Amino acid sequence: MAVPFLSLALGDDRPDVEAAIRRVLDRGWFILGPEVEAFEAEFAAASAAAHAVGVNTGTDALMLTLRALDIGPGDEVITTPHTAAYTALAIRMTGATPVFADIDPERATIDPAAVDAAVTSRTRALMPVHLYGQPTDMTALMAIASRHGLAVIEDCAQAHLATCDGRPVGTIGTAGAFSFYPTKNLGALGDGGAVVTNDTALADRIARLRNGGQAGRYHHVEAGVNSRLDELQAAILRARLPRLAGWTAARRHLAGRYRAALAGADVVVPPEFDVGHVYHLFTIRSRRRDALQAALEARGIGTLVHYPMPVSRQPAFADLSPAACPQADRVASEILSLPLSAALTDTDVDEVASALGAAAANLGGAAQPA
Repeated sequence: MAVPFLSLALGDDRPDVEAAIRRVLDRGWFILGPEVEAFEAEFAAASAAAHAVGVNTGTDALMLTLRALDIGPGDEVITTPHTAAYTALAIRMTGATPVFADIDPERATIDPAAVDAAVTSRTRALMPVHLYGQPTDMTALMAIASRHGLAVIEDCAQAHLATCDGRPVGTIGTAGAFSFYPTKNLGALGDGGAVVTNDTALADRIARLRNGGQAGRYHHVEAGVNSRLDELQAAILRARLPRLAGWTAARRHLAGRYRAALAGADVVVPPEFDVGHVYHLFTIRSRRRDALQAALEARGIGTLVHYPMPVSRQPAFADLSPAACPQADRVASEILSLPLSAALTDTDVDEVASALGAAAANLGGAAQPA
C-alpha cells in the first residue's frame, strides 16, 4: 500500500530488541525473573507511580485490580461503551456487572454527567478509558468517585505516559491498567500488561493474585490465577521503553500536521482536550465514513474503524439489557482511524490528508454537524 495503516516490523530498535532477546535466552530464566523485576521498576518510574506489577495482558490488569479490591458478584462497575470490549469483559471475569454510561461525543470518552446518573447503591468502581491516547475528564470523574466513595481503575491501554491536567494517567485514580499488545504505543512482541498504583498493599495483592495466589512457593493463601508477564516480553519492553518519549513526540508532531492539513476538509477532527494526549490513534468523523474509507483504500491508504459497535450492543452483554447510549451509537457509525505511527513521515501524512480532503469534497456533505 502507498501508506499502510500500521507496520509492526522492527525499526531502528531492532539491535536493542534482539540483544534483549539474546540476553534472556542466554540466561535461561523465562518466568518472573530479573527482567520482569527490572521492567516493573523502570515502568513505575516512567509512569510516576510507586509500583508496577507485570501481568499477562491488559485485560488481566483490569480484572486483577478489581479482584484485589474485592469487587465481584453483586457489584457494579461503570464504564464506557465506546472502547474495545475487553474493558467490560474484565469486569465480567470477576462476576461483577458492567454498567455502560454514554460518552461525550467530542472527546469520545465517558461523559461524567452520564456516570453520575448511573451510580446506584451497588456501584463499587468507575473504569474510565483514556481512549485513542486522549485522557478522559479525570477531574470530574474523581469528584464523582469521592462523593460516592468509589474506586477508580483507569484503563490506560491506549495512553502510555499520557497526562491529564499535568498528572500521569494511571496515578490519578486507585490504579491504572496498561496493555503492551504489539500495536500499542509501547508494544511487546506478544501479549503483556501491567498495573501501576501508589497503593503498596494493592500492588502486593495483585502480584500475589497473578501468581496463583501464592504468598510463598507452593503456599496458596487465596485463589489466584496464572497471569505472569514473561521474561522475554519484559526484556523487549525494557529495550523499547527508553524510546517511548521520542516516539510520542513523533506522534504528536504528525497529529499536529494532520490537524493543520485537515482544517478545511469536510470531516470532523476531534479536538485535543489536553496537551497530555499521546495519539495512540488519530481519528476523524464523517457521516460518509464507509465511502471515505473505500475511497482511501482505492488510493492505497489503510484505515481502520475503532470501534464499529458499542460494547453495550455486543451480544456478549445482551443479558444485561444495557441502557441506551445514543452518543456512542452515533460516534461508532462515524469514526475512522487514519495511519499514525512514529515510523510515518511528514510526506505520508500529507498524502493521507490530501486524499482524505479530496474524497470528502467529492462525496459532498461528509461532515457531521456539531
